[in-house]
Amino acid sequence: MDFNVKKLASDAGLFFTRAVQFTEEKLGQAEKTELDAHFENLLARADSTKNWTEKIFRQTEVLLQPNPIDNTGARIEEFLYEKLDRKIPSRATNGELLGQYMLEAANEFGPGTPYGSTLVKVGESQRRLGGAEREFMQSTAINFLTPLRNFLEGDWRTISKERRLLENLRLDLDVCKARLKKAKTAEAKAAAIPDFQETRSRNYVLSASASAADHELRVAQTEFDRQAELTRLLLEGISSTHVNHLRCLHEFVEAQATYYAQCHQYMQDLQKQLGSANGEVFPTAFVNTNPTPVPGGSSPSSAATLPVQPSPSPLDTGALSIEEVQPPATGTRKAKVLYDYDAADTSELSLLADELITVYTVPGMDPDWLVGERGNQKGKVPVTYLELLS
Repeated sequence: MDFNVKKLASDAGLFFTRAVQFTEEKLGQAEKTELDAHFENLLARADSTKNWTEKIFRQTEVLLQPNPIDNTGARIEEFLYEKLDRKIPSRATNGELLGQYMLEAANEFGPGTPYGSTLVKVGESQRRLGGAEREFMQSTAINFLTPLRNFLEGDWRTISKERRLLENLRLDLDVCKARLKKAKTAEAKAAAIPDFQETRSRNYVLSASASAADHELRVAQTEFDRQAELTRLLLEGISSTHVNHLRCLHEFVEAQATYYAQCHQYMQDLQKQLGSANGEVFPTAFVNTNPTPVPGGSSPSSAATLPVQPSPSPLDTGALSIEEVQPPATGTRKAKVLYDYDAADTSELSLLADELITVYTVPGMDPDWLVGERGNQKGKVPVTYLELLS
């Protein structure tokens, strides 16, 4: 128990002398042992490496998991699995979940219907996209994030520990230098006093004190030099860290390039599938199965109606040319064209920005489109390209 008390008192005294030395250095009242320029450059390089590695690591985590708040429970679970040294269970990505929902919806709506069959195609593509995303996340976590985390939690902690120890030994060294300087100053002043009996005994004490301070200084200098050399070797290892991180960066780029190439290929395949299905799906998009009167004269009884049986829309050029669609007696409006628009086929009307055209709707027509007229020209026009006027 006595030993522990003495050790505690010794540690407290050592901490106090270090604090005094540090404060006096900050106030400019004490000298400070400066490290050589090469050592300072190594320290600055190590600090820069740590700071940027930490930022890159955190932002890569954000890239892989954009909404960490929404996944707080999952992150806690992963943390527990990691601490228990157990394999983290595989989790479905957002793309895979979207694909699963689309496939389930297709089964409910009927995979034989146009909407259901399209949901099947898009759902399968979303599942493939989600699978590619999961592979990219796993590859990045293993080949890029893990080495960066190992540096921050391993090598950098060791460097930080040795740097703190070096700073403490540097403070001890400067304390010993200050003691020796004071002892020599006191000894020099005592030597200038006439040689009386009591003076000789005091000079002997001062000389012994200076000798003890010089011994403490040599011991402190040896410990400081040894720790400085150890810290220097650790700091020079930052170059190897850069080489390792460079290799990991190349692997990250390769994984990302593979991921985006897969996504591009999957979307191209999906577009081709949907393009081949357009001929089956979209021609019936404007079919009107309910008889709706179309104003065609002053008397309602003489108004034309669309056929009751499913048949091509009036906008389907295969059954009825767009030029044959008659404007209603009421409901036509003027519209200002906002942007230039090039017609995709003969059923559409090309537009020029700032021109005025007449527009109206036809029953069963897609709400995103209107029939537009300019002189003797007529065709479908997209609503988003128009500003309707009163």
